[in-house]
Amino acid sequence: MTGFSRNVLDFDVDAKATQLARHLSDVVLKRLRRRGIVVALSGGIDSSCVAALAVRALGPERVFGIMLPERDSSDDSLRLAKQLAAQLGIKYEVQEIASTLEAIGCYRAREEAVRSVFPSFTRDCRWKIAMHGDRLGSDVLNVFYLVVRTPNGQEERIRLTPSAYLQIVAATNFKQRVRKTLEYYHADRLVFAVAATPNRLEYDQGFFVKLGDGAGDVKPIASMYKSQVYRMAAHLGVPQSIVDRAPTTDTYSLEQSQQEFYFSVPYADLDLILWGKNHGAAPELVARSLSLSSEQVARVYADIDQKRRTTAYLHAAPFLLEPVPELAEFDLSRTSEQ
Repeated sequence: MTGFSRNVLDFDVDAKATQLARHLSDVVLKRLRRRGIVVALSGGIDSSCVAALAVRALGPERVFGIMLPERDSSDDSLRLAKQLAAQLGIKYEVQEIASTLEAIGCYRAREEAVRSVFPSFTRDCRWKIAMHGDRLGSDVLNVFYLVVRTPNGQEERIRLTPSAYLQIVAATNFKQRVRKTLEYYHADRLVFAVAATPNRLEYDQGFFVKLGDGAGDVKPIASMYKSQVYRMAAHLGVPQSIVDRAPTTDTYSLEQSQQEFYFSVPYADLDLILWGKNHGAAPELVARSLSLSSEQVARVYADIDQKRRTTAYLHAAPFLLEPVPELAEFDLSRTSEQ
């Protein structure tokens, strides 16, 4: 590649919306033979874009929204999700999942892990986990910290032990998996398909929970870079209050950005760097357009590869130890990209 600029992600939004809507309708109605689609609405840009695209593809009567708040969810998330559903004209249901998560041990296991590194933790504290540093600033090993804000407003930052980190993540994953269980309940009763909502950054870099938010029958925006999703959502009429909202995981009692938890690079820069890597652009070429050093871009390139290796398991379908050739002709995934 000899040219690179910030314009590489520009695209004909209406043409892409038409193309994706046509493909989504074909997948849901013809290949999957479902009557419509279920979308879990978080009040964020990705699920909002998918819901708006589904309405364009299938009509509002064939789209069902479900909102699944819990103890750590922001009130804004539910408010914005309801606003979107009303604007799109779709039916929806709100189901609190805090009691389910309490019963299954999600909160207890997380708090137990937190107390192992911060013994004075109480439920009055607000907290999250965050990653060390950023990939543009250094190439140090990624390690995770517990960030706790005590009731008196004091903030503590403590490095997590590997066991505490893994227990927090494993227990937190209950949230995404319980939500997906309820999405499939509604899909089964309505004879609908389930949409998963990762954008290209999340899909490529493994920022999803296996059999949780990563599960679904169709992933409508997995080919679209995050900045493209924002443009698509605005084009499809997603409320400006959602388009303007800063991305958040909405998973811990303290607000947590995707950057500080996982990506280590602002999504606007990471979009372009990922595009450059995917299209064979040399680090120095990308660096000039982003006012970065070639070393910084090379570090992000290496981090992209590392995340792809580490999260390959998340994309893997169950392995068959021996083939079952009689079912090969009925594998819907073989034709879904044709």
